[in-house]
Amino acid sequence: MPYSHLDESNGHKSFQLPGSRPHYNPDRPGQVEHICLDLTLDIPNQSFAGSCTIQLNPVRSGIESLTLDAVNLNIQSVEIDGTSHEFNYDGELLHIPVQLDVVAGKLLKVVINYGVDKPQRGLYFIQPDADYPDKPTQVWTQGEDEDSRFWFPCFDYPGQLATSEIKVRVPEDFIAVSNGELVGTETVGTDKIYHWFQQEIHPTYLMTLAVGRFAEIADSWNGKSVTYYVEKGREEQAKLSMGKTPRMIEFFSEKFGYPYPFPKYAQVCVDDFIFGGMENTSTTLLTDRCLLDKRASLDNFNTESLVAHELAHQWFGDLVVIKHWSHAWIKEGMASYCEVLWTEHEYDKDEAAYYLLGEAQSYLSEDSDRYRRPIVTNIYREAIELYDRHIYEKGACVYHMIRTELGDELFDRFVHTFVNDNAHKTVETIDLLRAIDKSTGRNLAFLFDQYVYRGGHPDFKVAYSWDGDSKLAKLTVTQTQAKEGIHTLTNDLFDLKIPIGFGYVKDGVADVKVTKIRVYEKEQVLYFPFETKPDFISFDVGNNYLKTVTLEYPLPELKAQLKSDPDPISRIYATEAIAKKGNLEAVKALTECLANEEFWAVRLEAAQQLATIKLDIAVTNLVAEIGDEDAFVRKAIVDELGKIKMPETYAAVKQLVEAGDESYYVEAAACRALGGMTTASLKDKQEEVINLLTEVLNTRAGWNEVVRAGAIGGLSKMTDSPTALNTILEYVKLGVPQPLRLPSIRALGAISNGQSDANLTVIVEKLAELSRESFFLTQVSVVSALSQMATVKAIGVLQGLANQSPDGRVKRIADEGVQKVQKKIGTDGAVKQLREELEEVKKTNQELKGRLENLEAKSKQVTT
Repeated sequence: MPYSHLDESNGHKSFQLPGSRPHYNPDRPGQVEHICLDLTLDIPNQSFAGSCTIQLNPVRSGIESLTLDAVNLNIQSVEIDGTSHEFNYDGELLHIPVQLDVVAGKLLKVVINYGVDKPQRGLYFIQPDADYPDKPTQVWTQGEDEDSRFWFPCFDYPGQLATSEIKVRVPEDFIAVSNGELVGTETVGTDKIYHWFQQEIHPTYLMTLAVGRFAEIADSWNGKSVTYYVEKGREEQAKLSMGKTPRMIEFFSEKFGYPYPFPKYAQVCVDDFIFGGMENTSTTLLTDRCLLDKRASLDNFNTESLVAHELAHQWFGDLVVIKHWSHAWIKEGMASYCEVLWTEHEYDKDEAAYYLLGEAQSYLSEDSDRYRRPIVTNIYREAIELYDRHIYEKGACVYHMIRTELGDELFDRFVHTFVNDNAHKTVETIDLLRAIDKSTGRNLAFLFDQYVYRGGHPDFKVAYSWDGDSKLAKLTVTQTQAKEGIHTLTNDLFDLKIPIGFGYVKDGVADVKVTKIRVYEKEQVLYFPFETKPDFISFDVGNNYLKTVTLEYPLPELKAQLKSDPDPISRIYATEAIAKKGNLEAVKALTECLANEEFWAVRLEAAQQLATIKLDIAVTNLVAEIGDEDAFVRKAIVDELGKIKMPETYAAVKQLVEAGDESYYVEAAACRALGGMTTASLKDKQEEVINLLTEVLNTRAGWNEVVRAGAIGGLSKMTDSPTALNTILEYVKLGVPQPLRLPSIRALGAISNGQSDANLTVIVEKLAELSRESFFLTQVSVVSALSQMATVKAIGVLQGLANQSPDGRVKRIADEGVQKVQKKIGTDGAVKQLREELEEVKKTNQELKGRLENLEAKSKQVTT
């Protein structure tokens, strides 16, 4: 189909890259009723062999052939109903001409004997080696999106649901964990056979296997087993990280109106996992980097959110299954929103509101900097491309807007209806609307049309003034995202009913009078009569609609809003508007907020906005609050001070690096900030900072290498320092712990923009060398580094990864990286690139010509 780098309708980059096409589920020969894998692992040789048995209920008679997904498998034989069958296999698809009379409704039993040597994807062998002798020995699988075909033949798309079982033979000192119930174990010599059976139907991508010398930590919920599997010696970290799981199961069982639907829930923490977590049915796999120590748990809530997210999938994704990848937001958006719901349940509404704002900001960043797309689209190159901030974070915001429209009681009724009506079935987006209509009578198609089936969101500019003579509050609301002169929804206009609040403060308590207005035009001027002037104005009371908003209010109203608006998100919007005033009164208001505001998130935002005001007093006040009681606020202040290169800020951050902080993240932020301060007037501090950060690298190894990675980040900002570059290069070597090695690889891109041509060549050559490693996270880090560079030399390595990597995510970000580099080097750089490529062609032609002349000379010698 035609490809345009820019979507002409909105000026944003297009989601669709060259090669994108519409995707549909294939025709079904029948319904898969059951899948049985019987495997023997050869862990030392990274291989396995066995059989896959598929019971297929034909949907129609007379089927003459079956086609299964099977990539790089060693197919040995095929039987159908006990009869040997010929087959054709091209390395990707297994074609089986059926030599029997197929009758609709009469089960076929297909048995495929096969093996796999060093699987490329799907099933991963993790083992110690010379560089990482302490790495555990593990085997684990990852099926989403379409990687199950790399470890067993199947109909590999989410629309097929079947029961499943896995029998696996492993050395007796290993534990094998899979879906469903453990129905038996058998010891055979020095091996042990584990037999797991999943009685509830589910898709192939949720079938899993995890093998290791795990410690088992037993827990329970309502008599059901809840188990945490981690490497031995990490039992306390497991309890600290996953110990809330039973309470989460209770909460989600009530929230979804459906008790936890599977016989057990296991969470297995594995090494080198390529995702944060994966919600395999009844057996979630998690990265072992989510395991916390006590110090990390002070200000790390990512693990708690990850545990909640993957658990929520047991209902949204596993019990209720998407029919096609294009509807993945149904499950991913809800799982992300469940992070918000759990935060509200476990902490409070303010914490949840700020968490949701973070979700919105994550999506907004992708929309503005990467691309804009509808949440639901079937046009892509590979399904994994859909797993972005649109289906996760924007999806969460859409669920919150549904809740806003319905209210809490009807929202719960809708969720209960959707889950119960579709349990053990497949769904599409339309099924959400059907459940809303059935349970509440509401038609929210207008919301889906605007936020799900098309891209974008409203960008509001809100101006306010008070006419004392007429006693009228004037509000001018502009949708700045819409084109001039055309007033239609197809032109990016949104049509929403937005609540407007007018606040009156008495004795420090705000009384907010709320009225809803329909916002549907490019610009609307609205008048509201009041007996007395409001103290503040709150646009979108509760801040429930996904949007951006710029407030153009007088400073007195903004100060009153910052101090008295009961909604923390409105107070945050006020900090931004106050900072834009840029005067001493703004500094005073933000400083008072930073000192007196009770909610840490508003203090954090006030600190960030205070740093934008170009007045010395703002800097002085910011430095004074560097010891805030909350680690998140301290980190934000340090981040901002790092952008202000003054002796005062340098001294404060340096002291923090030297003294340390109880928070890993604050300490790491100080290291990054200090490195970025050694420019301009503080250039003479560079050697001192390099020495200090080198000391950090030598002495502060700790949980997930957070602090030492911060030191690498600080060094990467010294873009003209060969010494800093050489230090970073030491940490990209094999043998360096992965949590430190990966950020070091990424740092090569950051430090490149300022290095000499010779050093630039060294960096590109090193990244080209690293790009040949097969580990997914290494490839992602290499792409990240190259994408930060402003040299044509980076493009060739990126193109190589885009063409050769087996992972669709790497291909995608590598292609986007090429675009970023091309944009940085500009037209002159593009011309230079063409010249360099031409020189390479000339050089190659000269070499070929020389070789041809040599061959001709030798040929003449032979003939004479």
